[in-house]
Amino acid sequence: MRLVVKVGTSTLTHPSGKLNLRRFEQLCKVLSDLKNAGHSVVLVSSGAIATGVGKLSLSARPQDIPTKQAVAAVGQCELMFTYEKMFSEYGHTVAQILMTGEDMQSSERHKNFENTVEKLLEMGILPIINENDTVSTAEIALGDNDTLAAHVAVGIKADLLVLLSDIDGLYTADPRKNKEAKLISVVEKVTDEIYAAAGGAGSEMGTGGMETKLNAAKLCTESGIDMIIANGSDPDLLYGAVEGKSVGTKFLGRL
Repeated sequence: MRLVVKVGTSTLTHPSGKLNLRRFEQLCKVLSDLKNAGHSVVLVSSGAIATGVGKLSLSARPQDIPTKQAVAAVGQCELMFTYEKMFSEYGHTVAQILMTGEDMQSSERHKNFENTVEKLLEMGILPIINENDTVSTAEIALGDNDTLAAHVAVGIKADLLVLLSDIDGLYTADPRKNKEAKLISVVEKVTDEIYAAAGGAGSEMGTGGMETKLNAAKLCTESGIDMIIANGSDPDLLYGAVEGKSVGTKFLGRL
């Protein structure tokens, strides 16, 4: 299987912004094991700004764009250092790719990106992709690594995209506000009714919300790629996702 996994800020960090090392290590272990089993794995990782907040001991996530970009530059180093260290302990080599929206919109740059990822996978290397927050303001404003992950999945013709977040999946209503909300296990088509069930923004350190995930689901499913939204607090669920078991909310790919 060709698998793309997107991990959100809330999965990788504590509320303080410091890295959640137990979660981090578990994620790297599971992804390494999936690679050992013969699967091709691409990781789309958020967390540069939040990690920079923790590294610099800031009291809160900065609000102005220049400070966010500076903090992201610091945080990205910390993120990749940690990924490199933990994946190497399981015998895997990683590569960093930083993307902007313009890279996806330009046919030439997008093709170069696809070629690079294909060669990395051919060499047995695990690509780690993130928004280039230090140079692009649009991605910082939108906090949209979900859509980036969907574009990556479509571009490399993945079989499955898994979005790991701080919620179990898509509910009939916002479960943080409505205790009667029920988890939707399977979505055959992203409709207006499905969008109506989406809540607002995510955690304080992250910026994504359910709507960006539904946009990602629409992009993937229209290209025939399955997508799952699941809770990143337990990376072991990735085994079930790959094995086709019921995990979180699964959006069925269709052509």
